[in-house]
Amino acid sequence: MKRIFFVPDLARVALAAGLVMLAMASPALARDAVALPGAPAAHAAQTHRFTLANGMTVIVRPDRRSPTVAHMLWVRVGSIDEVDGVSGVAHVLEHMMFKGTPDLKPGEFSRRVAALGGRDNAFTSRDATAYHQQVPSRHLEAVMRLEADRFARSQWPDEEFTREIEVVKEERRQRTEESPRARMFEAFSAMSFKAHPYRRPIIGWMSDIESMTPEDVRSFYRQWYTPGNAALVVVGDVDVDRVRALAEELYGHLPARATPPRKPREEPAQAGPRRMEYRAAVEQAMVVLGWRVPRWQGRDTPEDRDALALTVLAAVLDGHSGARLERSLVQGEGADGGRRIADSVGASYGLMGRGPQMFVLSAVPARGVSPDETSRALLDEIGRIAREGISEAELRRVKTQWTASEVYKLDSIFNQARELGTYWINGADVDAGERLLAGLQQVTPEQVRSVAQRHFGDDTLNAAVLVPDPTRREVSAAARSDRPVPTRH
Repeated sequence: MKRIFFVPDLARVALAAGLVMLAMASPALARDAVALPGAPAAHAAQTHRFTLANGMTVIVRPDRRSPTVAHMLWVRVGSIDEVDGVSGVAHVLEHMMFKGTPDLKPGEFSRRVAALGGRDNAFTSRDATAYHQQVPSRHLEAVMRLEADRFARSQWPDEEFTREIEVVKEERRQRTEESPRARMFEAFSAMSFKAHPYRRPIIGWMSDIESMTPEDVRSFYRQWYTPGNAALVVVGDVDVDRVRALAEELYGHLPARATPPRKPREEPAQAGPRRMEYRAAVEQAMVVLGWRVPRWQGRDTPEDRDALALTVLAAVLDGHSGARLERSLVQGEGADGGRRIADSVGASYGLMGRGPQMFVLSAVPARGVSPDETSRALLDEIGRIAREGISEAELRRVKTQWTASEVYKLDSIFNQARELGTYWINGADVDAGERLLAGLQQVTPEQVRSVAQRHFGDDTLNAAVLVPDPTRREVSAAARSDRPVPTRH
């Protein structure tokens, strides 16, 4: 099955890694790239957002560079909205939404989109579920009718659920249970969050998937798939008034229904380090260090400013071959006289989400290097920035990366639609990208040094080590030929 698990800003990071080499090669290009925010601003200015009488949000951005359109339906519900015992239900519902309506047979939705010359899929994240199609713009009305019908009248027989739940179980086996690193990260999340629902995996625990019933999924659908909890995002060769008229016709008649109240599930303050070992039949160890840090909410608060500085910090540490972690730990240019500490390293930060975000450092120790030594080396890089800060050249490079990616990602109407939906899910307006870029331009080296000093204490550290253990036996994906093969919805 073609699956897309949603992780914010992956496209931004991947593109930036390639663009940074241009910036490093040409200081003039770096200066010019930082002055390019006009393109994102122009797109934000031509983006239209309105609300139907039943509470549904509609966001439209014309982009007439090609005769195509990206059409996405976002529902503000993900694994964050689940409760214990039915983990994974948001993702299972995503699967079942392809299983028919009173007028469509199972699988017919995707066949009709393909017949229109388009493609479709869906993804589930911690914070949202989204359904998307990309079709020739002349077929926008047809695909809107299909999606509106599915949103309002999705239904499936119990036997379809019984078949599909086996596909979901196999998906979990292939993506998680047969990957020691995936299992370790799953355990790491469960350790890092004690009260917040981010502790549960998006795909769900296997025992919950096995005990899930068709009514569990139908109940979740009735609860959360309401007009006021959904947003339609359309980007491409379209007329705004025409899209609005179609939205009124196809979605506006749906009755408004109250979305269940979301009770606060705040994560209690961490009062000491948490450490775990995860033993598996792997050849190399892996070290993961994480801290809960502020997220960006678009309110220009001290927390927002910290979030932007943390974004810069993550990019200084990782993202290209000249980044600090790569240079010091992998290429051996650190303070310990050129010794190679790690085979690979990484730094990541979520930036935004409906729940708390994590700043994570990871490394695979080189041969002969212990996990403890690798952990110390990672912490030393944070400590060095806390003591000495970063250079203006490093800061300029990060701003170049970000700005260039903001400009060039506009070439993809799907990326534009995904970004607009992401902002809506997180309660931000359509100009959030422009405001993010403007805020990033204001970050100073001292702000980066300040977050390095304040957010990486031992009392808030979550540390995990993947420990090689040859006595563990991993289940091979090929060991059972009778297992269902995940296919496209």
